Amino acid sequence: MAKNKTNETESSVTNFINTAENEAKRNDAFELVKIMQKTSGFEAKMWGPSIIGFGSYHYKYASGHEGDAPLAGFSPRTAAISLYLHLPPENREELLSKLGKHKAAKGCIYVKKLADIDVEILKKMILISVKELQKQYPSN
Repeated sequence: MAKNKTNETESSVTNFINTAENEAKRNDAFELVKIMQKTSGFEAKMWGPSIIGFGSYHYKYASGHEGDAPLAGFSPRTAAISLYLHLPPENREELLSKLGKHKAAKGCIYVKKLADIDVEILKKMILISVKELQKQYPSN
């Protein structure tokens, strides 16, 4: 069975953000840390070399594959900020339609800068992600 590459680490979130070459991206990342910490109630932790995650849950699939993942997270990548949020199908499209300028894939939402999105909608999305994953994968 393949081992997960993205695990919580002891690396510094601040040091990681400070490696971003673009000052605007660094500023947005520090602001996102504040927003996600306050909204989720969890401290920022590094997951793997490039994801900043908040809280965690343990999953186990029918295939036997299991691991841990953040309840919400993001990565300030060069092209865009990748937001890692779990949105149930019944809420996903409505929330995304209100978010602002973004691109969405199955597991990620990409935004160029925080100024392009409605932060209040983002906060709702963070809360939904945390609550849905905690409900779907309750702690043992």
